[in-house]
Amino acid sequence: MKIAIGADHGGYKLKESLAKFLKKKGYSVKDFGAFSKEPCDYPPIGYKVAKSIGRGLYKRGILICKTGIGMAIVANKAKGVRAALCDRVDIARSSREHNDTNVLVFAANIVSASQARKITSIWLSTKATGGRHRRRVRQIKKIDGR
Repeated sequence: MKIAIGADHGGYKLKESLAKFLKKKGYSVKDFGAFSKEPCDYPPIGYKVAKSIGRGLYKRGILICKTGIGMAIVANKAKGVRAALCDRVDIARSSREHNDTNVLVFAANIVSASQARKITSIWLSTKATGGRHRRRVRQIKKIDGR
């Protein structure tokens, strides 16, 4: 699976750790930055990742900033993206089962590297359940113009 990943300076360290973990697991990872701890703005990075998911260039995306809120807001502006800010395994699982999320967002100030690895593993391996949830995802796609 091809995964796009990005972070601002506040999420840089967690991004680097998570990208290394994903590559070890055999995923193809495209890093959209930041490429250092130097202060940078998160919107351009988050939107580049999100657009790549919305256009189908990558199957899933992961975004990280200090609180995760900014990245989640930016990601959900891109057509075709359903981004969820997750800090627990059960929330990540539910985001996939019920909402068929395609972008996972982390708060670097809250989620440790080990928690992020567990959450990401569950998120990547969980399938959307369909049923009433599929109907709701279709409604979201309609609102999004898809």
